[in-house]
Amino acid sequence: MLGSSRLPAVLETPLARWLALLAWMGLIFYLSAQSQLPSPNDAWIDFLFKKSAHFAAFGLLAALFWHALPRTPLLPIWSWLLTVAYACSDEFHQSFVALRHPSARDVAIDACGAAAALLLIWYARRRADAAPAPARAENG
Repeated sequence: MLGSSRLPAVLETPLARWLALLAWMGLIFYLSAQSQLPSPNDAWIDFLFKKSAHFAAFGLLAALFWHALPRTPLLPIWSWLLTVAYACSDEFHQSFVALRHPSARDVAIDACGAAAALLLIWYARRRADAAPAPARAENG
């Protein structure tokens, strides 16, 4: 199976897809519930780290929505909308956590991360669909 891009069959089930999505959402919720997270001493590095983490975390969330939702022509739109809705709920949740506050900028960064991830998935699938099938070796 070396070099194969396929996941084990058990990880390709709808249940596994939804469990992965829910686990990631749970991790985001848990991290948002922390009053303070470890951060570098330098304010600029801290800013870059936290905003990059937002971008990546919600990009992965969008990819997990893409993977879990049924295949329809509106799949990218639904994946993005649900990710942005979760980003909004995440910021609302932070309004109840001591030393945390909601940020529209974070929602915008989350939305950009989701869009970037979905564009990468779309582009990779488009390239894969356009690639010629590998020739089969004949035994003879």
